[in-house]
Amino acid sequence: MSILMLGDGEVRSLLTMREAVEAVEEAFAEKNLGRVQSPMKTFLFYEKYNGDHRFMPAYLEKLNVSGVKIVNTHPENRRRFKLPTVAGIIVLADPETGLILTIMEATWITLVKTAAASAVATKYLAREDSKVLGLVGAGLQALAHLEALTLVRPIEEVRVWSRTRETAEKFVRQVEESYPDLKFRVAGELRGAVEGCDVVATLTPARQPIVEKAWVKPGVHINAMGADAPGKQELDPAILQQAKIVIDDWEHCSKSGEINVPLSQGLISKEHIHGEIGEIILGRKPGRVSSSEITVFASTGVAIQDIAVAHRVYRKAVEKGFGLKVELLGPTLSLLP
Repeated sequence: MSILMLGDGEVRSLLTMREAVEAVEEAFAEKNLGRVQSPMKTFLFYEKYNGDHRFMPAYLEKLNVSGVKIVNTHPENRRRFKLPTVAGIIVLADPETGLILTIMEATWITLVKTAAASAVATKYLAREDSKVLGLVGAGLQALAHLEALTLVRPIEEVRVWSRTRETAEKFVRQVEESYPDLKFRVAGELRGAVEGCDVVATLTPARQPIVEKAWVKPGVHINAMGADAPGKQELDPAILQQAKIVIDDWEHCSKSGEINVPLSQGLISKEHIHGEIGEIILGRKPGRVSSSEITVFASTGVAIQDIAVAHRVYRKAVEKGFGLKVELLGPTLSLLP
């Protein structure tokens, strides 16, 4: 009857990026096999503080686990309070009994599962010889994306842009030692982190397009990951009009992903969407079919990713004896009929 409590340090020590990529790929496939429930995330918006909370439930039948993630996004936290932009918890439950199995810190899982989704999409949509990576944004997501994307493509050069050059330079200093075989370049202008790249990851909270169509070369693959709430967008809609667009989930993406604004403005329609990434994983739809097509993975993030990754963490924690067991139900059980 105890609940296993796992903190950030324990979650980090139990989870590798490769395991996260495997878990997310499996979750996407399970979704398109019709064996998951992933209701729409709900939001509490704090306009006064430029922040929000999201509540994201999911059930994965194959894994026999359900759960909910409660996570915030407060872009001003780091600058104003020296606090994380994103933080939260994941609660896993046993579908058979309904009892809570674990409560774990969700910040690392949120970070890793997002990058893992990009890696899965890159595996199926980017050219196999992709060598130049552009990172639009130089925060924690850029760190996670660097690790994830180098797992699936032979990256040799990384171009990094941030709103402040100082942030991009700090990022490069932070990663150079860990990736001695990669060439890093700070892009003075955003264009430099997009133009000429084989794979691009956009990782910003932008609400207006910041990546222009003129910068995008034939054959590029773009992971548009920053748009995770209504009204957010990073890409010039002209890119979407000409690209093969792959999404994680239509219901979620159409309301809060990269495609939500151009859809609402009539600049693209559902017919512009090639399919969901799970369909491509299962071979039901083709991924990249030529070296010249532009592909875009427009992801808003769905709870099946978080719950699938959290389940791996939970299983390893039980095997290794990690975490703190807490009795929350107490003597009340003896009063039940």
